[in-house]
Amino acid sequence: MRKLLFAAASMGLLVTASPSIAAPCKDAKGRFTKCPSTAPVKATRCKAANGKFAKCGTPGAKPI
Repeated sequence: MRKLLFAAASMGLLVTASPSIAAPCKDAKGRFTKCPSTAPVKATRCKAANGKFAKCGTPGAKPI
């Protein structure tokens, strides 16, 4: 019974401590700033004159 209670208490501490570990973004002077986004940049796709996908850089291919 004690082991179960100890395990539940320790799990509760881990769950509540995780938001405090994540530090907000700050600049060099210590002021809070907006965090830069880490969204992946989509690759550009190109289509040829006939409407099929082609490598960008081939003659007649245009980015969509």
